[in-house]
Amino acid sequence: MATTTLHGDEGRRTPWHLWLVGIIGIPWNGFGAVDYTMTALQGEVWLRNMKMTDAQIAYVDAMPAWMTAAWAIGVWGGLIGTLLLLARSKWAFPVFAASLAAFLLSLVYHYGLSNAADVMPENSWIMNLVILAGCLFFVWYSRMMANRGVLR
Repeated sequence: MATTTLHGDEGRRTPWHLWLVGIIGIPWNGFGAVDYTMTALQGEVWLRNMKMTDAQIAYVDAMPAWMTAAWAIGVWGGLIGTLLLLARSKWAFPVFAASLAAFLLSLVYHYGLSNAADVMPENSWIMNLVILAGCLFFVWYSRMMANRGVLR
């Protein structure tokens, strides 16, 4: 059985699940980018709208520049990685991997180098676990799609 060439990609059709992952990934990763941007632009106003306490706002304001950079790389890497995935670019995997590395660095800061455990809500570790699972999924999925030749 012959395969057809689709726009020079040697017959590799885009699997339906790539579109599903991409469509879910845009709001999933997009919220982090919006949160980062709004925190940078509106600061306390945004954080109060997100129901943060005075202590939590002070914690965010006191983050060192390298942590803010890790936050930016993490959230923007996730969103850009999703767009690259939808574009079927092989660059999706390394961008998702950089996003994961940045998130892991932020976990080291939050739970090892700062007082996040004292300031943030008791169950915030659950949300961090969910975010970590999402990061791991996007890295795994983009690597799998690259290995299958879906990403070019």
